[in-house]
Amino acid sequence: MKEFDLLNTAESGGCSAKLPAKELSRALSDLPSTPHPKLLVGIDTYDDAGAFKINDELAIIQTTDFFTPVCSDPYEFGQIAAANALSDIYAMGGKVLTALNIAAFPPELDLKILHETLRGGIEKLKEAGGVMLGGHTIVDKIPKYGMAVTGTVHPDRIITNAAAKPGEILILTKALGSGIIMSGHKIGEISEQDYRIVLESMKQLNAEGAAIMQKYNVKCATDITGFGLAGHALKLAKASGVSLEIEAEKIPVFDGVMKLIDMACIPGACFRNLEYTENEIKYDKTLNYNHKIITLDAQTSGGLLMCCKEDTAEQVVNELKQFYTQTAVIGKVKNVEENRVSFVYKRRQNNPNNTTK
Repeated sequence: MKEFDLLNTAESGGCSAKLPAKELSRALSDLPSTPHPKLLVGIDTYDDAGAFKINDELAIIQTTDFFTPVCSDPYEFGQIAAANALSDIYAMGGKVLTALNIAAFPPELDLKILHETLRGGIEKLKEAGGVMLGGHTIVDKIPKYGMAVTGTVHPDRIITNAAAKPGEILILTKALGSGIIMSGHKIGEISEQDYRIVLESMKQLNAEGAAIMQKYNVKCATDITGFGLAGHALKLAKASGVSLEIEAEKIPVFDGVMKLIDMACIPGACFRNLEYTENEIKYDKTLNYNHKIITLDAQTSGGLLMCCKEDTAEQVVNELKQFYTQTAVIGKVKNVEENRVSFVYKRRQNNPNNTTK
């Protein structure tokens, strides 16, 4: 197969290609509901996936996710797209059961590109312990790939974005800035080492995070993807009827991100996420512009944001760090206030960027 850079096919890649949250909310408003006594999680709280009770011991979790290329290599694109789709199952505390491929492909491109994309996705599904049942492919001008995934969970053990309690500790398992790094890669302003670190993070499954959440009886979590930390934190706060306080200096950030922001290498998704969140989020006046942009950056296959009881937080962090080295406590859950999410800056440090190594 002749070497081909998938990033040349799309202006926005990965979860940056999502429809802006503000527009999506308008599109979804006033749609007919489909109530059912066994519906456990539906569209009302904009959670990561839907959940349906089969019996007293079993519920299924269903989700779908697909997007345009987020990296250059087709095999890696397939891996990342699959990890991103599977993440919704893990965010709700489930185990992956089956998946269906979803793909769009330009007919003029070498079919080996499609083959490698699908191979990457299936390999990642196998890593998750899932079974591929088939899929559907259409012709389109821009390549797209993802999966529809089914998972399982005990009905009483579902983790949702609507169960946060005041006093709980906020833990984030992956660094932020992947969208900015991908933009920097497109224009040749990021090192190969920094690029590879972000790719490996996006490929990493959130499976261990789900298992640890279940071990410590975590009830509330979400994964950080296209709406950025700010957008997904806002959705969690509103669904739970609480407010969140996040300490900006504690947020883990990939190496190279601050430099790119200084160069004005800022993806458009950051500004779309700002438009969605700006009326309900407060940024401390001492918070610099770079930190604000980081909270708005669209992540692809990002980490889990979980709400953990204070007395088990240290244990949870220590166990998570065995798999996700960037794991950090970034804030706390509070009683509902005027601002649903507040980003504060509580201390100055010699290295305020808190970058990953």
